[in-house]
Amino acid sequence: MARGEVSTGSAATASFDAQVDAVLSASRALVGIAATSIADIEGIVTIGQLRVLMLLATRDEVNLAAVARELDVNPSNASRTVDRLHKAGLIDRYDSPTDRRHLALTLTDAGSALVQGVNGRRRAAVESILHTMTPSARQSLAASLRKFAAAAGEPAEGGAAALLWPPIT
Repeated sequence: MARGEVSTGSAATASFDAQVDAVLSASRALVGIAATSIADIEGIVTIGQLRVLMLLATRDEVNLAAVARELDVNPSNASRTVDRLHKAGLIDRYDSPTDRRHLALTLTDAGSALVQGVNGRRRAAVESILHTMTPSARQSLAASLRKFAAAAGEPAEGGAAALLWPPIT
């Protein structure tokens, strides 16, 4: 049997189903952590706007075309979102030093503070849960999650991080 294939035997199917159920259970916990971490910004930014802020927090230089591409939205939608974030004082726009045909986008201090607040709350919640586990269980979990993220196509740590789960430094 090739890597990643699931045996059709009943015991193997039951085992695989149990593995899927475990991942789904963990994903519900992670979604709960994510939802709680953004509760304080409700009414300040939308989820779509937060995704743009997270993108800017995890990339060196971003322009409007990159926002549209990375978030898989129409350029006009990306433009409206960027305009709202700029008007709210959360991002700056300036001529790109590498291509004057584009505007580069960066976080303002207020935008950085908002992202850091979300990430700080998320990190505190994860740390609280991990402190209830043994060191060996945490090591095993971390190794498994790295493999899961890689299998899901997530970039390696330090690369282009998932937009709602950027690395926290």
